[in-house]
Amino acid sequence: MLALLGICVIAHLIVRGWRVSPWPRRLLRGIAWLAGARVTTLGAPAEEHSLLIANHVSWLDIPMLAGATGCAFVAKDDLRNHPLMHWLCVENGTVFVDRGDRNGIRDQAATMREALETGRPLTLFPEGTVGDGGTLLPFRPALLSAFAPTPEHIPVRPVAIDYGSAARDYGWPDGESGVANFLRLLGRKGHVPVTLHLLDPLPPSNDRKQLARAAHDAIAAALAPSGVAPAAV
Repeated sequence: MLALLGICVIAHLIVRGWRVSPWPRRLLRGIAWLAGARVTTLGAPAEEHSLLIANHVSWLDIPMLAGATGCAFVAKDDLRNHPLMHWLCVENGTVFVDRGDRNGIRDQAATMREALETGRPLTLFPEGTVGDGGTLLPFRPALLSAFAPTPEHIPVRPVAIDYGSAARDYGWPDGESGVANFLRLLGRKGHVPVTLHLLDPLPPSNDRKQLARAAHDAIAAALAPSGVAPAAV
């Protein structure tokens, strides 16, 4: 992974000044592959200007989704405290938000809409955290206020990240540190098949809570055959 990072960073710095760089996507796709993920994508490809609403199981979700769709992400503002991670996120077009700043939600929503105008898909994890792999947590509707009412030119698509029978092994249990989780997943032997279900766009809605519920229900239905159950609310 370090060798891949070095190669991709050098290539990215060379080309980014005169064209859109493909290297962040290549780096993230390579990280997913080196970590053992063998990704299958089902559904129509993500269109430009799409908002993707996905469940969140593991840090591995990010390189898999970016590698498969070329998307950028909405991430917690605390990543700014990690210089290397922050720089890598910026180079991939990350939109940083402070989920604790309720007074700033309107400005954060505007920033997300601006990011979508660049043409790249943007992925939001509305659970707000990673889960244990076996449970789909409730979706927080606050950041979806940017898309209710749903703009005509922005498809809002649920994405179900399905680890199958290995979901609990790839989840992030309470009490496990980030470093421990990273090393544990890298230490697993063999490969894990992961299916990305790119589901149909949601019907337009004027209600952010209704939009969150519709996305949650669609993802829950796609994950049900793998035994992932919605959390009791």
